[in-house]
Amino acid sequence: MPAAPGPAAGDDDKGGLRSALAGLTTRGRSFLAAGVAAALCAYVLGQADLLRVGLLLAALPLVCVAVLFRTRYRVAGSRRLSPARVPAASESRVHLRVDNVSRLPTGLLMLQDRVPYVLGPRPRFVLDRVEPGGQREVSYRVRSDLRGRYPLGPLQLRLTDPFGMCELNRGFSTYDTLTVVPRVETLPANRLSGDASGYGDGRHRSLALAGEDDVIPRGYRHGDDLRRVHWRSTARYGELMVRREEQPQRSGCTVLLDTRRSAHQGGGPNSAFEWAVSGAASVSVHLLERGFSVRLLTDTGSSVPGPEGAGGFAGDTSEAAGLLLDTLAVVDHSDEDGLSRAYDVLRGGREGLLVAFLGSLDEEQTAVVARMRTRSGPAVAFVLDDAAWSRDGSADDRRSFHKRVRLLREAGWSVLPVAPGDSLPQLWRQADGQRLSTGSPVGGPAGGGE
Repeated sequence: MPAAPGPAAGDDDKGGLRSALAGLTTRGRSFLAAGVAAALCAYVLGQADLLRVGLLLAALPLVCVAVLFRTRYRVAGSRRLSPARVPAASESRVHLRVDNVSRLPTGLLMLQDRVPYVLGPRPRFVLDRVEPGGQREVSYRVRSDLRGRYPLGPLQLRLTDPFGMCELNRGFSTYDTLTVVPRVETLPANRLSGDASGYGDGRHRSLALAGEDDVIPRGYRHGDDLRRVHWRSTARYGELMVRREEQPQRSGCTVLLDTRRSAHQGGGPNSAFEWAVSGAASVSVHLLERGFSVRLLTDTGSSVPGPEGAGGFAGDTSEAAGLLLDTLAVVDHSDEDGLSRAYDVLRGGREGLLVAFLGSLDEEQTAVVARMRTRSGPAVAFVLDDAAWSRDGSADDRRSFHKRVRLLREAGWSVLPVAPGDSLPQLWRQADGQRLSTGSPVGGPAGGGE
């Protein structure tokens, strides 16, 4: 966070000097009042020595104000976060640096950084004088159990002259943002994620004929690399032909997150909704690391990446994981009544692996989820047991929940009921066992190109 530059000389000197005079401390005001009183008495009594003393007493706080006023705009501040993105319940360290770029030493400095209440108390630091061209560094820690994006700053700086005559505040206009992402758990490798990271039929055809490149030739275009000339086709067609470059396709996966407000009860870091968000983050990162092209979809029909990247994130795994985690850091409850919008998105394209984190379902929404299941790949649903999370569910509620689970399994879903305290890695392992017992397919066609 670079310091905001101070105003140029003459921009608002009158208003600035008035505010500087208002910063006189009790000691400074006393000196000024004593000097004025001494000067008046010297004038009445005709005492030249007393007049000099009075002028000295009155001039000292005014000189301190003038020096401090000019120094205030020659103190620079900066902030650095390490790291700027942290999982929930983890700490980040904030480093503050103050540089004195003036030719005069500063007096006593007090630093204060503004932080949201959820990150902890507001940090304050007191620094001794900083020599000309010198610098001071301090740091503090912030921690949040709740995911989100939190602004840090602006930095407030209070300057004091060595005589304690005046105190002036300096505010910097810039701030930084700390991103608290959901907790990501390490998931075990299973058939769902281990064998579906290959490539589609185009990949095998490419390897069989010409390694990584599709040998179906095309005509030479200006700028093509001559090393890609396909001499057999050139001799056959009588013109210069080059091999086409085809990027291998990655198996696709859609992670569906149910954010409906009516489908989740309670709040806070240990709520069912936060469990689902953390689960979606863990599965997304796990599959990205195993070569999947991952798309995040919510009940509102919005997806990350958007329609132009319907196949999912591809490319650098760490960058894609960071973008997904940043999205999940700020996801909130929606006011949707059902999952029909998500169903419309899934119906519009061929899907590979489908992993859903669902809240409370009624009969209508259970039917919608059942229709989401396609023949192109396995489908795994983590369904929150609303009776267990509310802890006051009746026997009828339990029977209704088990009925909905049975209907989803009959539709081809691997369904994992989620109760408070359940471990996602253990449920992920059970999902593979449940798939093997039901005979669901593993790989399926690729969900999108890279």
